[in-house]
Amino acid sequence: MVSNFMERERTRKRPRLAWDAAAAPPPSIPKVPRNLAVVGDDGIERKYASPPRRDDDRDGHYVFNLGENLTPRYKILSKMGEGTFGRVLECWDRQTRDYVAIKVIRSIKKYRDAAMIEVDVLERLVKSDVGCSSCVQILNWFDYRNHICIVFEKLGPSLFDFLKRNKYCPFPVDLVREFGRQLLESVAFMHELRLIHTDLKPENILLVSSDYVKLPSCKRVMSDETQFRCLPKSSAIKLIDFGSTAFANQSHSSIVSTRHYRAPEVILGLGWSSPCDLWSVGCILIELCTGGALFQTHENLEHLAMMERVLGPLPEHMVQRGTEKYFKRGSRLRWPEGAVSRESINAVKKLGDLKDIISRHVESSRSSLTDLLYGLLTYEPSKRITARQALDHPFFRIPT
Repeated sequence: MVSNFMERERTRKRPRLAWDAAAAPPPSIPKVPRNLAVVGDDGIERKYASPPRRDDDRDGHYVFNLGENLTPRYKILSKMGEGTFGRVLECWDRQTRDYVAIKVIRSIKKYRDAAMIEVDVLERLVKSDVGCSSCVQILNWFDYRNHICIVFEKLGPSLFDFLKRNKYCPFPVDLVREFGRQLLESVAFMHELRLIHTDLKPENILLVSSDYVKLPSCKRVMSDETQFRCLPKSSAIKLIDFGSTAFANQSHSSIVSTRHYRAPEVILGLGWSSPCDLWSVGCILIELCTGGALFQTHENLEHLAMMERVLGPLPEHMVQRGTEKYFKRGSRLRWPEGAVSRESINAVKKLGDLKDIISRHVESSRSSLTDLLYGLLTYEPSKRITARQALDHPFFRIPT
């Protein structure tokens, strides 16, 4: 189901927030039998025992050996990923005779509570889905030795994994169009259910299939050796990781979203709602087209300066309502005098405006794509286009 899943560091040092949702009392938890009888193809009934009990590691992660059972039903085949929440294991489901991905949550109360919120969201999505969304499907969940375990369909790598594999060579614009359409359909579906994902990013968008083809690379090299890049055979994707999903009718935490995809209203402390997801979608589409994150920053003032460099000045009324530490009198951003380093100033200077950024990387459809991005990256949340409006944009009406 997943690939690589407060804030975390990695190749591009991207932060990721810890669980933001308020704790909720868990519903009744189904009991898992110690032994499970499974009838094989030969008609013989066999029982599979659970492994011996072990203590969790010091961080509350479930300790396992490959080949063991996670409950008698699931055989552990490999570890697919790890994050602040726990681990994701590839397993064989003896009952359905299929491969699955199981998210095994750490045995710590705040992560267990957040996992139960995620289960609630996933079950709402399944109940309301009529086959039009691209959200990952929950197959089962259970509590095993104080670990909430969520069973998902097994999917391919994330879009970020694909970019990394290709040394951050961007996707073709026609493929970005297909990814964007499916992502916006999922976001529209969630927003109509009054759910806000709050952590949209390429790591949380998975290809359904791992199959790919190799083509000549888009990057020139000095040697005569032919360089190749990989492209997925299928454009089908699924949105994952609903652990930070917020309900639109509930009070919200002050900070959401991974830094690179965080909307200006979140940074300025103005309150946020579903439009923050659309800002993230805009950042994702640019990254897929260029190969790199638009706002590669780790500090709020620098982040705001980058926004102004790409999109122009922040609106006066948002500045007046925002925190004073980022602005001078007269509503001008405290930049570059507030920069933490010369490197930070240069990082902002290196950026161009949005139209120039797209023109450097996109040939066909650049005009319609740029117009769509301006709609998604509108500063004022109330004026930012919705997911349904974005799906009606001419960029998605261009035949592939």
